[in-house]
Amino acid sequence: MPIVLITGCSSGIGRALADSFKNAGFEVWATARKAGDVAQLQAAGFKSRELDVNDADALQRLSEEIQSAHGGLDILINNAGYGAMGPLLDGGVEAMRRQFETNVFALVGVTRALFPALRRNKGLVVNIGSVSGVLVTPFAGAYCASKAAVHALSDALRLELAPFGVRVMEVQPGAIASQFASNAGREAEQVIEENSPWWPVRESIRARARASQDKPTPASEFAQGLLKAAQQPQPPALLRLGNGSRALPLLQAWLPQGLLQRVLKKRFGLDGVL
Repeated sequence: MPIVLITGCSSGIGRALADSFKNAGFEVWATARKAGDVAQLQAAGFKSRELDVNDADALQRLSEEIQSAHGGLDILINNAGYGAMGPLLDGGVEAMRRQFETNVFALVGVTRALFPALRRNKGLVVNIGSVSGVLVTPFAGAYCASKAAVHALSDALRLELAPFGVRVMEVQPGAIASQFASNAGREAEQVIEENSPWWPVRESIRARARASQDKPTPASEFAQGLLKAAQQPQPPALLRLGNGSRALPLLQAWLPQGLLQRVLKKRFGLDGVL
């Protein structure tokens, strides 16, 4: 039975991936941060573990447990992450640091901890990026930057892990039905304050936080597409799934930069004087 480890399985994309891989005959190690979510995953038949992806000691223990139980790991899916929303200067360095710790640094930490198990089985690393790493929008700068970093790190890891037989696939979702928007909305509300220079466009900030739920693709459909790609003898280096996942990168590639900037400024209320 092939073994897959998926981070961030409490809901949305992570839970849909866990269900899809389990139904396809994988033994699924599903992780989540909260004990209640771990209990629900356990009840659903997964090998669930409580995991903070920024905890190096916990990652090492998990790696040792998997190697003891199975020797190796076939697929690692780095899915855990969140979206920091709001003007970059309102969130400041601390908000960006928290965003990168979970979306970027943890991706490297998890992969590093599981590398011995992946190497043994000549496994596959799947990094969940975003089209937001390609088409950058206002009020999501830290999130967009973190996903652009996921793209660069995936390219580097693909080259560096190839001699060991470990492959790397980056997935860039578009709009996927999940809890991302509600979580992003909570993040935005933490930085929306009356003393902010961007207070007059606060509704545009909220609209950006909700953007991932504009005609979203069902998470189950996304999960099935990823499963199919991961099971190919040669998984693609880059996989785009979900509403907007192809159109938005095309806009970035083909629209003149000045025109794209004007469109985004108008869309988010930044075409006037605040």
